[in-house]
Amino acid sequence: MDIKKMLAEAVSCAARKVMDKGTLKAGPLPEVFLEEPPQKEFGDFATNFAMQFARSLKCSPRVIAQAIVENLDCAYIDKTEIAGPGFINFYLRPDWVYGILAGIIEAGENYGNLKNDCREKIQLEYVSANPTGPLHVGHGRGAAVGSALASLMKAAGYDVISEYYINDAGNQINNLAASVNVRYLEELGRKTEFPENGYHGFDIIETARRIVRIYGDRFLQMSEEERLEEFRTIALKEKLAAVKEDLEAFNVRFDNWFSEQTLHDEGAIKKSCEILEERGYLYEKDGALWLKATEHGDDKDRVVIRDNGVPTYFAADIAYHRNKFASGFDRVINLWGADHHGYIARMKTAIGALGYDPSHLEVLILQMVSLYRNGELVKMSKRTGQSVTLNELIEEVGTDAARFFFIMRSIDSQLDFDMTLATERSNENPVYYVQYAHARICSILRQLKEAGISEVPAGDLKLNTLTDNSEIDLIRKIGEYEELIAISARERAVHRIAHYMYEVAGLFHSFYNQCRILGVECDCQQARIALVKAARHVIRHALGILGVSAPERM
Repeated sequence: MDIKKMLAEAVSCAARKVMDKGTLKAGPLPEVFLEEPPQKEFGDFATNFAMQFARSLKCSPRVIAQAIVENLDCAYIDKTEIAGPGFINFYLRPDWVYGILAGIIEAGENYGNLKNDCREKIQLEYVSANPTGPLHVGHGRGAAVGSALASLMKAAGYDVISEYYINDAGNQINNLAASVNVRYLEELGRKTEFPENGYHGFDIIETARRIVRIYGDRFLQMSEEERLEEFRTIALKEKLAAVKEDLEAFNVRFDNWFSEQTLHDEGAIKKSCEILEERGYLYEKDGALWLKATEHGDDKDRVVIRDNGVPTYFAADIAYHRNKFASGFDRVINLWGADHHGYIARMKTAIGALGYDPSHLEVLILQMVSLYRNGELVKMSKRTGQSVTLNELIEEVGTDAARFFFIMRSIDSQLDFDMTLATERSNENPVYYVQYAHARICSILRQLKEAGISEVPAGDLKLNTLTDNSEIDLIRKIGEYEELIAISARERAVHRIAHYMYEVAGLFHSFYNQCRILGVECDCQQARIALVKAARHVIRHALGILGVSAPERM
């Protein structure tokens, strides 16, 4: 039962009724917004509808509110009050919450899985780190948020495909091969100069050692050009396999992996540039091809083809996004790092220049992550002396804690990740607090089974025996879940799910401390069993969206 929808419709009907009567002059009805007052003495819900309506009617909001209140028709309203400049506060009958719980019970395992009228086919692209080394904690935040957003939007009924864009072309892959080449030669006693833009990570040394272990000095017989081509293939395959392994351990799975190299091989970059040139968006200067980005809000024009004929990364990105829209996606959502903020305007310019609606490209910017251990900023890995990798973070705090901590802050806020807190088994640790609520419910259900207590059919439940404030508060909170799913998906705000989980867990723990289940009257016992099972489903469903496990024992 969607009580807010019922109340909103009742207000709209009352407004139409008073206009039909001539009590108020006719005017366009604003949307009815309902919110929960900060204090219970102000009612269960409140609306500022009268103040919104007053703008078009040019009438006192309190006069409008009074007319609406006098014409309200909703069986669940006990009383109403007009407050302040024209707020309408609704006080509902105590039994309205039982309809909420009955609806959750009836929905069963489908509660939280919505239908959606949106017919858009959406691609969600995230992480997409260069396959030149291990994923770091910044990639971890993108991986956690991106995979949770994909799950959230699917639960909300959107048609979403997740994709990893493999940057396997260009100078970074050439530098990878050159770096492995130097380390390979060093392993075989040959000293050579390290490339200026090479990769110094310990993983490059490990790659070179594996090549020596498997192939020995076979590659010394080749020319450097041939050797680099071999190392390019070997290193890329190895690094990409390591990325996939780390993401799998982090509960991140993509529907598709897309190779940038295919854009070069299939002539997609050339084709995209031809389209831009035909539409008058490119011009030649100093032997290079430039996009007229300043005409569309960018701070300067951008090179797409260098004077040596080599496409820029921007050109490849243009071709990639054209591929997505040409493939039938109606909307593309990208998660980018904070250092890519300035890239948005030029990308949207290119999308528009290709003939697509720039608003159908959404870019979500992820702010930076700082790690703290015992209150001290952690800058380097103890093991390698370099940046802390995602794999090392998982080893220290676990996948569940890492994902929850990455997700629980809005992506537009910098995240201070407290590694010490993340490992604590205490109520101060939010992921432990939520998981413990689920485990506690599972423990209750095991005790009931051991006591030989079976459940009655849903139709025989006496839900009106649930009268304690802790019961009512818990029912109301889990009754908000589907609306939360819809809003969070629409606003791409997965952190709301984490916050909601913490609130549900807190209300359940309060209920547990106030209300017995074993040893109480049968009707009350059965109703409480139904309530805890509904709470368990919501917690488990939401943790599933976040990619966090729901343990049955802790």
